[in-house]
Amino acid sequence: MDLSPSTHARALYERLQALLDESVYPSEARYQEELRRSGNPHLHAPVLEELKKEAQSRGLWNLFMPDERFGPGLTNLDYAPLAELSGRSPLAPEALNCSAPDTGNMEILTAFGTEEQQERWLQPLLSGEIRSCFCMTEPEVASSDPTNLQATIAGDGAHLIVNGRKWWATGAAHENCRVALFMGVSRPDADRHHRHSLVLLPLDSPGISIERTLPVFGYDDAGGHGEITFDDVRVPHDSLLGEEGQGFAIAQSRLGPGRIHHCMRALGLAERALELMCRRALQRVAFGKPLAEQGRVEEAIARSRIEIEQARLLVLKTAWLIDNEGQKSARTEISAIKAAVPRVAAGVVDRAIQVHGGGGLSDDFPLAAMYAHARSLRILDGPDEVHEMAVARRELSKHR
Repeated sequence: MDLSPSTHARALYERLQALLDESVYPSEARYQEELRRSGNPHLHAPVLEELKKEAQSRGLWNLFMPDERFGPGLTNLDYAPLAELSGRSPLAPEALNCSAPDTGNMEILTAFGTEEQQERWLQPLLSGEIRSCFCMTEPEVASSDPTNLQATIAGDGAHLIVNGRKWWATGAAHENCRVALFMGVSRPDADRHHRHSLVLLPLDSPGISIERTLPVFGYDDAGGHGEITFDDVRVPHDSLLGEEGQGFAIAQSRLGPGRIHHCMRALGLAERALELMCRRALQRVAFGKPLAEQGRVEEAIARSRIEIEQARLLVLKTAWLIDNEGQKSARTEISAIKAAVPRVAAGVVDRAIQVHGGGGLSDDFPLAAMYAHARSLRILDGPDEVHEMAVARRELSKHR
């Protein structure tokens, strides 16, 4: 099992590192200032458009996309270190057109979309002209089991009528969000895995209302996490994505790569937190010597490095398995990294906050926002408990 990236991926890594150092990191303070001046937490800040153009000019665009028609055609193993690097800055994924939920939405539009759907929605997403959201989770049910979903998609001649209430629709408040991928019950009498369908809904359709955005530990992300009502939304029947009753299967195929991408980026977040922790420990003196020479701080640094390295190896193994044996063969590993990596990232950030003292709780450092994001990863795309249950069941099956 060779986990080393290709020569092509190494060259892209060097280019991406240069983009971060020369353009992305220096733009973070400007980005925050543009948001502050506007008073709009969901502003599509002008600096992001500048970064997108810069990334495109350097050939750092749609890196996640394995289809060579739309990107560099990287394997998951090649993309892993690039995604990790992008996770070091909140600006990098969008600058590279590699943001969730757009990446997963683009992948299923590529796999299941008709020519017309790809022309209308996929092409603008690939070029970074628009953004999208994915509407699956519902406030009224335990959406950790997506077969619980109650929103409906009903046929009415040439049209579909959509009703329901969704929340945690990431990116819905982004100024450029134009389309929602909506999952609802279309075949109520079918078995639990064939009741649901996916439909493409223009976000400006009559009957769609973004009621609010949901902050995470007080942080309202740039694209927001929308709570949205759908009240008799009518769209043409050809807005159906894939076959009727295929929604659950399509959503699951989307979540596999999405989960591994989240974990890759979380490693980058953890690396930056560790870097900040080390710098702070070397700069601050307490009880007559630098924090870096205090035993408890040394332990925090050592544990963080060990945990990051362990988590990275598991992510790379998972990427290798998907590339060489397919997503189905890597189901256990996908669940394992989704349970392990966010916990590692949140733990590293927590230690970095502790080393920073009061400063770590403030907005003078990015650590509080990083913790909010890392902690949310233990719930989104399936909570820890569901993934651990999946790992346990597959492990037990070997002994039955």
